Amino acid sequence: MRIRTFVVSAGVLVTVAACGSAPAASPSGGAGQTSSHAHGGPPPAAAPLRAGERFEQVGLAAPYRPAPPEGGTDEYRCFLIDPKLTEAAYLTGSQFLPQNAEIVHHGIFYSVPASGVDHARSVDAKAEGDGWQCFGGSGLDGPGSADGERSSYVGAWAPGHAETLIGDRTGYRLEPGSQIVLQVHYNLLATNGKPGPTDQSSIRLRLLPGTAEVTPLGGALLPSQIELPCTPQESGPLCDREAAIADLVKRTGAGAREEVDGLNQLCNQGKPPVAGNTQHCDHQVSAPVLLYAITPHMHLLGRSMSVELNPGTPSARMLLDEPAYNFDDQSERVLPQPVRINAGDTVRVTCTHDATVRSKLPQLKPLLPRYVVWGDGTSDEMCLAVLTVTAKV
Repeated sequence: MRIRTFVVSAGVLVTVAACGSAPAASPSGGAGQTSSHAHGGPPPAAAPLRAGERFEQVGLAAPYRPAPPEGGTDEYRCFLIDPKLTEAAYLTGSQFLPQNAEIVHHGIFYSVPASGVDHARSVDAKAEGDGWQCFGGSGLDGPGSADGERSSYVGAWAPGHAETLIGDRTGYRLEPGSQIVLQVHYNLLATNGKPGPTDQSSIRLRLLPGTAEVTPLGGALLPSQIELPCTPQESGPLCDREAAIADLVKRTGAGAREEVDGLNQLCNQGKPPVAGNTQHCDHQVSAPVLLYAITPHMHLLGRSMSVELNPGTPSARMLLDEPAYNFDDQSERVLPQPVRINAGDTVRVTCTHDATVRSKLPQLKPLLPRYVVWGDGTSDEMCLAVLTVTAKV
């Protein structure tokens, strides 16, 4: 999940304001809360269809064998999928069905408007094999893509995440001819990055006709930077921040450095990074939204996460508090009641990571100790709160 300045796809643009580093804090929660990468068992059954809804299952056309870039153990692969929409529809729910849970780390779903399908096909055609590598989102929104071709977030899955159902008569609008990009993060730590097993995952879409009375949803991605140093007991060349970033670039591409620098600019006003277990980032909202749900996302070193509205003020409100983050339960947290967030409000995202976990997890033990920053790999880290909102307030 590489981030950009976050956008609400229901038509609300949310900008990022000043952010800062928090003092180092002791991790909360036991080491047992950080699990292995693998997550077995069949996916949970879908909820019954509601009035007017139908299921449409789509997915990879053929098995795909992940091949991470040289020196890496992770590949982000995007696949263009045609749900064959001849009329407008609302995506009122989605359920990712990982065919090979041993190598699938997470999945993100984007919609591509009909006007952007040709651009997506051209990106696909230029890449060898099925789909295209897409560290950094859908891989469709960079230079050369017009505004009408850009993709929009419509859903995601990570371990522990069942079917996404926000509420009755809410959904993401899909116009006729639009298609879905499925971004799958494959992790091959078990094979040291060498091509191994295949995957043919799919998504079960829950659709309502576009003529239905539905509250349109959008997704907002709120990140915080990570500046996690090696522990006092660790040493090695990658404990140097610059060396660690150079290694990250080698494994995942030049855009990785831009992300790290960009987060420091957004979350620390460009000042020298302050290393520590706990970091936070403040985001200022530019237009009112109604918040329905929050999905937390960190990797294997994540220990706790919180999302707070207007911190340090009389109106402060905790929206999400995960004192013992569990990698295997990154399910969407639907709020008991939607919360109105006004223009000018501040939303703070705070994450605590623990580098000592590196010496306890079989997947991370073989790796050199490193200074950890924001990165796409399972052995790198993230601090991301995905907010599901609507502009109808």
